[in-house]
Amino acid sequence: MNIAEFKSQLKPYCAILGIDYGEKRMGIAISDKLWMVATADKTIFRTNFKEDLQHLKKLITEREIGGIVYGLPLQMNGEEGETATAVRKFAQKLNQEISLPYTFWDERLSSRAIENFLIKEVDMSRSKRKQILDSSSASYILQGALDALKYS
Repeated sequence: MNIAEFKSQLKPYCAILGIDYGEKRMGIAISDKLWMVATADKTIFRTNFKEDLQHLKKLITEREIGGIVYGLPLQMNGEEGETATAVRKFAQKLNQEISLPYTFWDERLSSRAIENFLIKEVDMSRSKRKQILDSSSASYILQGALDALKYS
């Protein structure tokens, strides 16, 4: 679903969950209820789908989440590779358990942009960057989608 269709399915005044999916970790970000600002929340260290589901259900309930934006790791030529396929499969599987509108957002170079920012602008050490990179990337992805929502 494109961003306009996603927006049409969202209930007003609900937060949006941003997910930077990875096989070992998932970065999590959450928007405010006016869809203006994405904030890095946490990194979920993955063990199995059942535990992922438990974490996400709790988060969705506590934070009044009304929709999900998944970062879609397209290749530089715009095509989808194996990782993008894994993201889509995870989204479909999660949607069978948690029925919320969801969409995908191009995440090309999001981790690189965040890492460069943390190095150049914040002068953050490698160990500290590693701790927040996934959730910060999720925030970057979600903010891109939130900005697009304004114009759809």
